[in-house]
Amino acid sequence: MTRTATAPRLLAPDSLPDHIDQLYRAAWALCGSRYDAEDLVQETLAQVLKKPRFLRDNNEIGYLLRALRNTFNNRYRSAASRPVTRELFENDAPAVDDGSRLSAREIMEAVADVPDPYRDAVIAVDILGLSYREAARSLRAREATITTRLHRGRQHLARRLLDDEPDSAS
Repeated sequence: MTRTATAPRLLAPDSLPDHIDQLYRAAWALCGSRYDAEDLVQETLAQVLKKPRFLRDNNEIGYLLRALRNTFNNRYRSAASRPVTRELFENDAPAVDDGSRLSAREIMEAVADVPDPYRDAVIAVDILGLSYREAARSLRAREATITTRLHRGRQHLARRLLDDEPDSAS
């Protein structure tokens, strides 16, 4: 059976609302959560609408489902490369050797006192949760440079926190 080649056709943005229910059901099956499914559909449609899309066949829903799956996989990949983080509360601060605790304010002030290039690496990786590769890209530095700056920044931070603690206890 021979397949006749059809000319590529522009995906009409006006036709996208016709497929939202199907995309939502597929997204819910992928995510397992209604709220994540809504976000995934919205992100997928935003990506599709960024530039004109040409279809080789007339299968709009097939194209949109592939875009949905690719968006989901990209999200999963980027989430898997980031460390698991959670919000820091005052009572989460680690205890120092003498039994006293550091406040979140003291920790953030100590981070602010770290020299600029080291501070940027500490903020990107330890506070924002970026991977070393993402931090290197956003700070326009090599990954090895980020590793070095992060190590030195953490040393500055530890010295500052440990040096300040005896002064505040007296």
